Amino acid sequence: MTIIIPPEFEGRTLRSYLKFTLALSTAVIARLKNHERGMVVNGERVTVRYVLRAGDVLEIADRDTAESATETVTPVHLPLEVLYEDEHVIALCKPPDMPTHPSHGHLCDTLANALAYRYEQQGEPFVFRPLGRLDRNTSGVVVAAKTRAASGTLSQALRRGDVRKRYLAILDGPLPVDGQTHDIIAPIYRPQAEGSILRAVCSEDTEGADHAHTRFRVLASSDTHSLVLAEPVTGRTHQLRVHFAHIGHPITGDELYGRVSDHIGRHALHALSLSVPLPYTRATGTFSSDHPLTMEELDPQLPLNAPTPDGYLHTWAPLPPDMALLIEMLFSEDFALPSRPVVGDLRLL
Repeated sequence: MTIIIPPEFEGRTLRSYLKFTLALSTAVIARLKNHERGMVVNGERVTVRYVLRAGDVLEIADRDTAESATETVTPVHLPLEVLYEDEHVIALCKPPDMPTHPSHGHLCDTLANALAYRYEQQGEPFVFRPLGRLDRNTSGVVVAAKTRAASGTLSQALRRGDVRKRYLAILDGPLPVDGQTHDIIAPIYRPQAEGSILRAVCSEDTEGADHAHTRFRVLASSDTHSLVLAEPVTGRTHQLRVHFAHIGHPITGDELYGRVSDHIGRHALHALSLSVPLPYTRATGTFSSDHPLTMEELDPQLPLNAPTPDGYLHTWAPLPPDMALLIEMLFSEDFALPSRPVVGDLRLL
């Protein structure tokens, strides 16, 4: 990574800039210190005590190497839709019936295998660092960091609550299209032994209870189903599936928390959009805004899957055919997703 130091960071030590501005972890900084070309300013190797000047050209050896690459993921030529990519992150649209990670019984058919093949063809070392994961039958956006440093920065953004995820779900049963945003606040725990995937709503004083908050809006409704845009404010395992089942409207086709559907062969859940601050945009002076802009402050006609003026990436993952056909069948007279999505479309929630 190469950075031209903006004027506002003149006088800072390199250690301070790496730790507090780039948000690099102690482990990453230690690795840079031990690397022969880990930290270079204006062509010369420096220590973390170096005092930065405006216009300095800082080079950081944050790329993966053949020695650090993952060897346990087999590269496999699989369909892979890339929504956005730069030197730090890649945003992908995962199809349904594709696991995110390799596991027992799924060693060569995952998103990680497909991405490993892409990097192999480009001659790049591969390490899979997704920001969260989607269930095998959930389609939609997955963002992955391309370097260890970027992974740490994105993880910090997630912990701060700076990452927003929006899902489109079809639910069993009708709900009123009232234009309001509704909240489900109900703790979730794992009621069975370690290793069980099942989760359930519980009381706050239940052992192992985790606070869980879901926000949603009903976009369309029929006599038998509802279409909702949902945001998991917290990120618990199976949160949306558990919460919608809890209010009596399980996700259509959810065999674990609802019932099998004649209309779709999986649970009808799609990770429609993810908003994430791009690593280092403010630290490098790439964007002039000194704070994340609200959706109302952003130009609603800005295209998605591209950086916005506040240094965020707002993604939009096209619907897979099974959900698109089911929405058309159930709600064709009441609702249609925008065909040319822009930032303004995300104001639905």
